[in-house]
Amino acid sequence: MNFHQLSATDINGRPYDMAQLKGRKVMVVNTASECGFTPQYEQLEELYERYKDKGFVILGFPSNDFGGQEPGDEKTIAAFCEKNYGVTFPLMSKIATKGPDQSPVYAWLTRKKLNGKLDSEVKWNFQKYLIDEDGNLVTMYPSAQEPLSAAILKWLDAK
Repeated sequence: MNFHQLSATDINGRPYDMAQLKGRKVMVVNTASECGFTPQYEQLEELYERYKDKGFVILGFPSNDFGGQEPGDEKTIAAFCEKNYGVTFPLMSKIATKGPDQSPVYAWLTRKKLNGKLDSEVKWNFQKYLIDEDGNLVTMYPSAQEPLSAAILKWLDAK
């Protein structure tokens, strides 16, 4: 199974089929509005603006899994992201990144038996997963890895 076989629900309640991302590099990031890493929204938006016309998309998945740092509903989250950070990359509906209610997207991201690449655990908000144009998981970066880091830029600039 690859990433393009998955789907989610966007922040406005509409189905979001990952198959539409074939041929594009993707970053999946779990977000929260009241986290110490929340200012990364600024770099995420800058990264998206810089690379969106070069076949790159960021998918933000709000989650309240860590420290209750995403207490709002979808409407509140969307308004916060737009007002404070001018977020234009796609945001999904609020999900669980771990536990018994884990979303299918995060089950795929965190289980080698599903993604074929690596087992990982979502340890905090703003953890980043990179997926190539063919829907294969490339790697995972922890929350402290800044979106505009050299490693991420190198991956995006590679052909």
